[in-house]
Amino acid sequence: MDTILKRRSIRNFTNETVSKEVIEKIIKAGMQAPSAFNGQPWEFIVTNRQGDKDAIAEASPYASCTKDSAYAIVILCEAERAKKGDTWWIQDLSAATENMLLTIADENLAGVWLGMYPDENRTNALSEYFELEKNQIPFAVIAFGHSDEENKFVDRYDESKVYWRER
Repeated sequence: MDTILKRRSIRNFTNETVSKEVIEKIIKAGMQAPSAFNGQPWEFIVTNRQGDKDAIAEASPYASCTKDSAYAIVILCEAERAKKGDTWWIQDLSAATENMLLTIADENLAGVWLGMYPDENRTNALSEYFELEKNQIPFAVIAFGHSDEENKFVDRYDESKVYWRER
């Protein structure tokens, strides 16, 4: 619960690097997510190349923070592993993305989920830049690194949004 409560969408990063061991832990957490029919349709592009981060930043008006992040992870749906006509992969990749964000927070790093799918302009820009196969659908990007700002807790619990139905 502590990790869930300390996770924030943080878009300001220092120049400090992140170890490959920690990055692999983040990816492993993503791959531990539940998936419909156990399809595990995820693939990941992990980059710290400035050109790649700049291209991601240009793909979405909300992704400029990627330029200054230590790393970016592009989360892809490998459509062949998702059942034809099946849109459950959206939930699969959402679960993977959240697992990764929680691991980033647990490692005392900062990160932010940058939505790409279903915006065709964003997904097309990433597909073209990374020369993706037709069966690889860019779903989201996580920009992450060490925080350049204080992580302030915000209590989001709102009792008015909970409807109890008990015997």
